[in-house]
Amino acid sequence: MKASSFKYLVHQGFSGIWKNRMMTFASFCILLVSLLMVGLASLTAINLTRVIGGIEDKSEVVVIISDDADDKAKDELKTHLEEIPNVNSITMYSKEEAWDGMLDSMTDEEKEFFKYADENPLPDTYRLTVKDIKNMGETTAIIETLDNVESTQSPTTFADILINIRRIFSIVAVAVVAALVVVSLIIISNTTRASVFARRKEINIMKYVGATNAFIRIPFFVEGMIVGLVAAVGALLLTKFAYEGVYNIFSDNFNIWSILGMQKLYAFKDLLFPVSVSYLAAGAVIGAVGTSISTGKHLKV
Repeated sequence: MKASSFKYLVHQGFSGIWKNRMMTFASFCILLVSLLMVGLASLTAINLTRVIGGIEDKSEVVVIISDDADDKAKDELKTHLEEIPNVNSITMYSKEEAWDGMLDSMTDEEKEFFKYADENPLPDTYRLTVKDIKNMGETTAIIETLDNVESTQSPTTFADILINIRRIFSIVAVAVVAALVVVSLIIISNTTRASVFARRKEINIMKYVGATNAFIRIPFFVEGMIVGLVAAVGALLLTKFAYEGVYNIFSDNFNIWSILGMQKLYAFKDLLFPVSVSYLAAGAVIGAVGTSISTGKHLKV
């Protein structure tokens, strides 16, 4: 195809947008909403993974050491704990540290009650973080078989809840994204079909003088791609506005969330490049593919 012919077809694509502006606007709105919902669902999934990951990183297994274990036995226990594949880090908390920490958290009146205690009743402990929270229950079971372990404390039920939340949300997010993409393709395809029908006389003349299939389809392809790109820019701006609103609310109350071990949400500036590329690529592809499906099925060329 000559450069002049291609330039003409691209120009026809731009002209078609204005000539069929009502249908173009309908396609734009549909694609804008679809991209916006897909984008927000994806960003929610990404940040939920980050937030849950922060909670998981702070989930600890507390190993209570037997009272009759001497220093050598404690060192041997630590060595055995380090050999467990799922153990990420080990921190020793002596009974003295635990006692001081307990007193620091008390009011003056409560401290008076313990002032005359004969001995420290708290045990020495090891506190472990795990590499994979899914295997926390199995890891705890292994620890309980070791010598000089009095008992263990671990949030296995809470860990199971986190895992289920993440799995369910991931499935829902993928299903929503896939459904919205399919719906967008169908609606844009139907909108393009209406545009093709409205311009059937023009198309018949082009066919009569020997225009090829590609020559007829390219303007529609260009229209779809342009509409997709413009919708992507609109969706990006709306996403930025909505995301930064949620981000500011979360940041203002971060002290509350940090108590639960949650991490901060990603700042939008850190996600701007991948989000922009994803929106533009998705908008262009969905717009172009939607028109291609329609012209392929409904243009008898």
